[in-house]
Amino acid sequence: MAVTAVTTVAIVGAGIAGLAAAWELKRAGVAVTLLESERRAGGMIVTERRDGFLVEGGPDGFLAAEPDLPALARELGIADRLVDPLARGAAVWTGSRFEPLAEGSAAALLGIEVRGEDLGAGFRSFAGGMAVVVEALVARLGPAMRAAAGVSAISPSARGYRLTLPGGSAVDADGVILALPVFAAARLLAALGLSPARALGEVVYQPSVTVSLAYRSDQLGKPLEGTGFVAAAAAPGAVRACTYASAKYPGRAPAGHMLLRAFLAPSDGEPGALAHAELAPLLRITGAPLWTRAFHWPHGLPRYEAHHAARVARVRERLARLAPIAIAGAGCDGAGMSACVRSGREAARLILRRMGGRAD
Repeated sequence: MAVTAVTTVAIVGAGIAGLAAAWELKRAGVAVTLLESERRAGGMIVTERRDGFLVEGGPDGFLAAEPDLPALARELGIADRLVDPLARGAAVWTGSRFEPLAEGSAAALLGIEVRGEDLGAGFRSFAGGMAVVVEALVARLGPAMRAAAGVSAISPSARGYRLTLPGGSAVDADGVILALPVFAAARLLAALGLSPARALGEVVYQPSVTVSLAYRSDQLGKPLEGTGFVAAAAAPGAVRACTYASAKYPGRAPAGHMLLRAFLAPSDGEPGALAHAELAPLLRITGAPLWTRAFHWPHGLPRYEAHHAARVARVRERLARLAPIAIAGAGCDGAGMSACVRSGREAARLILRRMGGRAD
């Protein structure tokens, strides 16, 4: 007979949105179970430490103008680990030369939707990398976080919902937050008879590959100015952008070394070799990299159609007729660390209100 766990609110997905939702509920005294199909939390937030280098697999910072991450850091006791960038500004590679970019233009060229007034304040990060906030949240949540525990189905129950896990076990909950890519959330919601949710499955997640490359400082023959460059649409090659990681934030490389991070369009070939081959002539790099580290993201940043917000609003209107259930994450409320934290916490507050709990 399958074992059924009982909780007050079940959160599906332990990316930063799901973690933030779980933290918000825990602060309000609500029992939670956070279910993650992967063996680690954080989603696209990955920080690795290697030979004195600090390597980011996903986002390397957040918008300084948005208060969500600093507020969360204060609550977690890690605000003293926030760091400001060492450099500002970026360039565009036209295919023949580097030209300066206006502040904030790099994000637009990469297709990242950010308000201009927010970009003006720049970015911030954590001294130990962006995974610092994930690690702090996981530590605070303790056994409420369950890795390698994906949800295969969700169904109504007398109490609220029953979430079925692989192997036949289940979690019963009064409320549910789906902090998943929207195509995955749409499948679970459709099984509840929520037909408008099917439209959320049309959100396209753009695949991406990031490659970190480590060098000695004396291998670079071109001074690195600003935080990096973006390739113009007409520029040839697979490298669409490059961040000068060790020049952007402190502590990313040991003394006498440099760390670059390239963003590649989908292409054939080994990503590290491809990135080095294209960056070497642009930055006058001599010799091979000390090492490279590639991260593949089949479902990277979501791309929204003009009517996306209206679709999400319709789904949420229908969810309001059911037992407490909410959706959150980049596919609903915008990409970026701050947007995901805000989305998760707002979903938790909605569940609290519907369950008659505290929502401040």
